[in-house]
Amino acid sequence: MKNLLILFIIVFGLYSCGSVPITGRRQLNLVSDSEVLSLSLQQYGDYIKTAKKSTDKASIALVEKVGQRIAGAVEAYFKSTGQEKLLEGYQWEFNLVDDPQVNAFCMPGGKIVVYTGILPYTKDETGLAVVLGHEVGHAIAKHANERMSQQMAVQYGGAAVGAALGKSSAVIQTIGTQVYGLGAQVGVMLPFNRKQELEADHLGLILMAIAGYDPSYAIPFWERMSQQGGSKTSELLSTHPSDNTRIAEIRKALPEAMKYYNGQGSNPASKSGTTSSQWRF
Repeated sequence: MKNLLILFIIVFGLYSCGSVPITGRRQLNLVSDSEVLSLSLQQYGDYIKTAKKSTDKASIALVEKVGQRIAGAVEAYFKSTGQEKLLEGYQWEFNLVDDPQVNAFCMPGGKIVVYTGILPYTKDETGLAVVLGHEVGHAIAKHANERMSQQMAVQYGGAAVGAALGKSSAVIQTIGTQVYGLGAQVGVMLPFNRKQELEADHLGLILMAIAGYDPSYAIPFWERMSQQGGSKTSELLSTHPSDNTRIAEIRKALPEAMKYYNGQGSNPASKSGTTSSQWRF
């Protein structure tokens, strides 16, 4: 099954492919941004109408502040690299939902939700930047598009995917309701989801560094998550990497992220609360 998926990706890669900003990884993309964003906005709108939003004004303000700083870092990076068009349709929004889950999630197009249950683990502004950098990383990497494309490849197969794309709106509506689920069999979809999680970690380190937050704070954050029971599910059956894997990969990516951070001189956001104009590529 895994070899079959690899074959699908090779074949479909000729049909449509793209690359992830910053990391440059090539990715399968059979779904248009407009269709994904339309579905995302619909699903997010339905969710946020019923969600119990936090009333903690200080925490709400902090989530908004850090989120907008990370979003600003994204826009600065894309502008400097001439990729502004890749952000068309993005509408950044950061909400704090009163829920004990130790989690946060991102919808395509920049809709981010943080659960209050994760705040004891973030502890401060920089810890929150780790989480929001990761979630925004998912958004700019268009991981939802990629997961939907993979699901389409697994579900419809080689010859059938052409017909499926011919009536893509109905197909995407169906696939879109599945994409955040467990997906296909263990060993096919799930390892790739873990790969996306690690890529979002990598992107998050770069983005928080550009925003003026010390990316090395990611290590103690994930250590706290591990000590308090963060990822207890077996890595084989989880869409997320184990804490040990995640921390090891973050350590590998830190030297690159620190280059962005050190380019800001002595004006990190965790101290001054403002993004330094000294930052450069």
